[in-house]
Amino acid sequence: FEPVATLDGAWQVAFDPKWGGPAQVDFAALTDWTQNALDGIRHYSGTAVYRKTFKAPTDATVLDLGDVRELASVKLNGKALGTVWATPFQIDVTGLLKAGGNELEIEVVNLWSNRVIGDEARPVAERYTKTNIRSLLPTTPLMPSGLLGPVRLLKPASTQANRAITP
Repeated sequence: FEPVATLDGAWQVAFDPKWGGPAQVDFAALTDWTQNALDGIRHYSGTAVYRKTFKAPTDATVLDLGDVRELASVKLNGKALGTVWATPFQIDVTGLLKAGGNELEIEVVNLWSNRVIGDEARPVAERYTKTNIRSLLPTTPLMPSGLLGPVRLLKPASTQANRAITP
């Protein structure tokens, strides 16, 4: 496959406030949640929903999510396309892209360790999680989380470029 477009720039991201995240925030670019200044994002564990409207070439056949921590479910123009949980994080979009605007929704789920680590620094009454695991401390390094990208649209590589050269 060869890239035909990269979906860079801003994304709308919705977190579940019941788990300490903001209801909605705009990311200027795809970034690791653990690098965010907001504690509710840095220590968030659960599902966050990324949304983006974009124009794309209709010859793309694959949506490549790049790096995802840990799994992602994808909807394109309201149609559920499936869940990916291992590399390559790719979804078939053959014939689904519109010449005009496209609506992409990606639900990303990470592991719970970052929330437990964040909770260990909070008073017991303010914690979101309750566990007897004591190996995760406020000093434990956070695990990368979120849709890290880059998110790209791919099409089959031209057969000319794939043709072997023989003497």
